[in-house]
Amino acid sequence: MKIGFIGLGIMGKPMSKNLVKAGYSLVVRDNKKSAMDELAALGAAVAESPCAAAQQADVIFTMLPNSPQVKEVILGENGVLQGAKPGALVIDTSSIAPLVSREIGARLAERGVRFIDAPVSGGEPKAIDGTLSFMVGACEDDFAEAKPLLEKMGASVVLCGELGAGNVTKLANQIIVAVNIAAVSEALLLAAKAGVEPEKVYEAVKGGLAGSAALNAKAPLIMDRRFDPGFRINLHIKDLNNVLDTGHEVGAPLPLTAAVMEMMQTLRADGHEAKDHGALALYYEKLANAEIKR
Repeated sequence: MKIGFIGLGIMGKPMSKNLVKAGYSLVVRDNKKSAMDELAALGAAVAESPCAAAQQADVIFTMLPNSPQVKEVILGENGVLQGAKPGALVIDTSSIAPLVSREIGARLAERGVRFIDAPVSGGEPKAIDGTLSFMVGACEDDFAEAKPLLEKMGASVVLCGELGAGNVTKLANQIIVAVNIAAVSEALLLAAKAGVEPEKVYEAVKGGLAGSAALNAKAPLIMDRRFDPGFRINLHIKDLNNVLDTGHEVGAPLPLTAAVMEMMQTLRADGHEAKDHGALALYYEKLANAEIKR
């Protein structure tokens, strides 16, 4: 089996490396030559375009920033659609709008090419160690074919429904993460302003109902003043834009998401867009003229 991998950024590069380590033959494409050279040094072939990568592959992965880039790479000039063989399987691991996933899938189906959406959660650290969580939208047969490949890059691979369901699930994930980090920041800021050590509050609540993966991952970093990504504010803004757009399209009210989106927009206006989404704490600190620290 020959695998094409298009998009060798923060997530795509370690994901593709894990496929190489698992023994798969890869052909890769990225706009950055240095990223392709890094994979070539591990034995991957390099393609001049998405079309050329697709021509050589049975399965084609994409990991790209957002809906417009995925549409361009798959449906655009010299895109995957022009090179993919009938029966090929395209797996988009980007986080994009669910309706765009369905649009792309319909276009590929016209040429006999299969498509599934399989966005991920876990960020760069889990991409590196191969423990990502994949949320998949696909028919059962395509899922069965894709699952062994996804398991080389992830610890959790869950079929969420038909095409588009993966990205709906990822949007739900991003709501929970954003609101959770905001709540953690708000709670620790309250402790700091009330004269109680935030670290003591964290230690006291983490084992109870208030405990969460977001609390455990972000509270220590916030208290240590470490806001290097991680998952950048500007990427979470992108995801929340897709959340709100999808909510409007399907008639789902999302007031908490909208509130956290405005916090993130404020952080971007203050020049913090490249910081980790744990920098939501900085929004509260600015309002309260206080600092959350150990």
